[in-house]
Amino acid sequence: MASTVSRPIRAGISLAALRHNYRLAKQLAPAAKAWAVIKADAYGHGQWRVVTALRDEADGFALLECDNAVALREAGIAQPILLLEGIFSARDARAVAAHGIASVVHCLEQLDLLLGAAGDAPLSLFLKLNTGMNRLGFDAAGLRDALHRLRARPAVDLALMTHFAEADGPRGVDWQLERFQAMAGDWTGPVCLANSAAILRHPTTHADWVRPGIMLYGASPFADASADALGLQPAMRLDSAVIGVQHIAAGERVGYGGTFTAERAMRIGIVACGYADGYPRHAPTGTPIAVMGRCTRTLGRVSMDMLACDLSDIPDAGLGAPVTLWGKGAGGTLPADEVATAAGTIAYELFCAVAPRVPVAVDES
Repeated sequence: MASTVSRPIRAGISLAALRHNYRLAKQLAPAAKAWAVIKADAYGHGQWRVVTALRDEADGFALLECDNAVALREAGIAQPILLLEGIFSARDARAVAAHGIASVVHCLEQLDLLLGAAGDAPLSLFLKLNTGMNRLGFDAAGLRDALHRLRARPAVDLALMTHFAEADGPRGVDWQLERFQAMAGDWTGPVCLANSAAILRHPTTHADWVRPGIMLYGASPFADASADALGLQPAMRLDSAVIGVQHIAAGERVGYGGTFTAERAMRIGIVACGYADGYPRHAPTGTPIAVMGRCTRTLGRVSMDMLACDLSDIPDAGLGAPVTLWGKGAGGTLPADEVATAAGTIAYELFCAVAPRVPVAVDES
């Protein structure tokens, strides 16, 4: 008889954690409105899941793709929606105008495209200033030209914004704030500055709008502070199970390339999770993993569909033993930030990399 049991890997999304983290951002910046940043399919958590969780309380939603923004409008989302990189075509410009979608504008060419295609429709624009990130944004002269062009255009709501390069580090934000203030001059309209790190550590940046991104999903933007210490709750868990157990002798090696050699007789577990599921292939031996509520370590190279872990000190972990790769799951609690640090990456990448083949369960509470 064919088995009805599917491969055990599962992701889980907590809508309650999403709401908690959004509310924390609002508590930290009580005078500001907060964009719920849902780019990259809500950092791998699912755009529509996050919109469902925050539909009744988010001040606005921020994302990249114009088609996704239009879909939100057509689904009845009435809050402001912001395109964080602005428009890319005349088609986008017409959609922005038709659906009342706010747009970042970061250069004169983009502004001209938008104004040329939008007709006389009301527009909500966030002019982005380059204050040191050196990715997108106007310099001082470009900002003056943009404001000059917009003075003659009726029905435009304007705000200024920038993005901090080092809000999570020792250099902080003051140097960029000084540049922003110098460029903005006597500007008295709305301002949008703070990303997650600035929301958490730099209250002088909160201004009129804040942009909680990674904190919304329960991970820390800081190397020196855990998500738990910041009051954040993990919104994603990645669970699996032990599907094989091997007993190896001292000197035996594990996995492709034999990159791990046993220093003693060991008991190892094989877990149904690999890089095709989104687990980082470059995660080295020693990356934390939780089995039956106890933290242990990965061993050897991550394969496409499997990885190995040390069960030597967890004798009751056999076939079917629950495993948590990150989050608060069946195998225990393991912060995604700890896994990411061990793998030489960041939690953002872990979340965004979870593969479509991984089933997702949603906790509606």
